[in-house]
Amino acid sequence: HWGKHHRAYVDNLKKQVLGSELEGKPLEHIIQNTYNNGDLLPPFNNAAQAWNHEFFWESMKPGGGGKPSGELLALLERDFTSYEKFYDEFNAAAATQFGAGWAWLAYAENKLKVVKTPNAVNPLVLGSFPLLPI
Repeated sequence: HWGKHHRAYVDNLKKQVLGSELEGKPLEHIIQNTYNNGDLLPPFNNAAQAWNHEFFWESMKPGGGGKPSGELLALLERDFTSYEKFYDEFNAAAATQFGAGWAWLAYAENKLKVVKTPNAVNPLVLGSFPLLPI
């Protein structure tokens, strides 16, 4: 996936921002400054998809997964009433994503939420803090 799909986002973004005020800026900066309230500027899709994929890869580890513990579990139980209800809602969001897009566990307004986004859009531009993508 990296060798073609993810890498293409990175390579295309580098070409798009070369010589612009966005060159050398962090992906988060490029994403937030090119989202343009939904009227996407050209670098947005490549920057956001590069970030989304990087965030996705970083959320995985060998032997990972399963039910969390500690503070995360307590927050999931507070905001979804149980881990199982969160799990079901998160899986349903991912399974019903039409076409390209993402399902996220995100934090906003002092609450964990399941968020679905189309294409490259991510919680960063929606005022949320992303925690887990799928």
